[in-house]
Amino acid sequence: MSKSSSSDTPAPTYSGAQKSISVLGASGSVGDSALDIINGSPERYRVDALTANRNVHKLAKAAIASRARLAVVADESCYGALKEALSGHDIEVGAGQGAVEEAASRPADIVIGAIVGAAGICPTLAALKAGNQVALANKEALVCAGDLVMAEAKRLGKPILPVDSEHSAVFQVYERDNASEILEVVLTASGGPFRTWDKEAIANASIDEALNHPNFSMGSKITIDSASMMNKGLELIEAHHLYGLPSERLSVVVHPQQIIHGMVAYSDGSLLAQLGAPDMRIPVAHCLAWPHRTPADTDRISLVDIGKFTFEAPDYERFPCMQLARNSLEMGGSLPNILNAANEIAVAAFLAGGMSFGGIAVLVEKVMAEFLRRGEVDAANDVADVLALDKAARNVASQLLATEF
Repeated sequence: MSKSSSSDTPAPTYSGAQKSISVLGASGSVGDSALDIINGSPERYRVDALTANRNVHKLAKAAIASRARLAVVADESCYGALKEALSGHDIEVGAGQGAVEEAASRPADIVIGAIVGAAGICPTLAALKAGNQVALANKEALVCAGDLVMAEAKRLGKPILPVDSEHSAVFQVYERDNASEILEVVLTASGGPFRTWDKEAIANASIDEALNHPNFSMGSKITIDSASMMNKGLELIEAHHLYGLPSERLSVVVHPQQIIHGMVAYSDGSLLAQLGAPDMRIPVAHCLAWPHRTPADTDRISLVDIGKFTFEAPDYERFPCMQLARNSLEMGGSLPNILNAANEIAVAAFLAGGMSFGGIAVLVEKVMAEFLRRGEVDAANDVADVLALDKAARNVASQLLATEF
């Protein structure tokens, strides 16, 4: 890949209106990418609100650097520390889950939803209900409450702007005027650190080995999901909601170079693809400027330097988490929500040294089987149902973890 920075080719002078941006989950890797672009183009963007879970130091530093109007920490016990860190700066301070949802509801041109896990569901819905355009990096909002989120987006009349590189790629080559001619949406996967490992070696992988992603630097939870390929299963569920396609018209192809991020196949034989360096700033920049484009100081790919692309079929036997996610999509109802809750408990247990890497899929499958046995997999009617089932699935997962692992 070749580097082409803003100093190589001067960007045209910007004369458009300044956009207000709120970033939910500002202390994570997506938040870093967003603030890098926002702070690099102050003539285009201003920050209204930033939130984080409990990383007070990083949140305060980001709020000061971006001249945010509001900084919110989800953990109420961190309020005093955040207040002290921002003393002397004209920045409002808030704490608690309610304050995070209030931050999401404040008027903004774009709210970036980058909170990790099921904690991002309510803030995402709050942003949409307030009429804000949402750029979504939080998988769980669609995996657990996709019907509710898409209904709000439809009511609002604004599309969900996907931040994940794969869904951003599909969004960019998805011809809405020709949606009836779309045969298939194809998501690419790096294969993670265990792409060439055998099943037994994967099952016994260490924490450090699982966190060694070949292309991206991400938070620990999503990195483990990448290693198990659960993330790709979750992305299939997301794609179902974003593009309204059934499981049989959604596929995954392993592409180790991670230059092609997503493709759309059309009835005339065309296969349209989006290419770019594996850099989260690219999809973030696309969301921030949509429906236009904005300069971003990112790597530019050189096809000559890369030389060739390779592709492989995904191996659902070596990576059973991906198969479990597809099963949950095909069986429907609230199974994706149950899958996600069980996976969060399993990943946390693995990172804490409480189970093997192979145990993640085993625990998720056991939790899904238990709810199927109970007959408690009906689709949720509202967010209260989503959260109640999420809690119930976590409880079952925790009980199984304590007694069988």
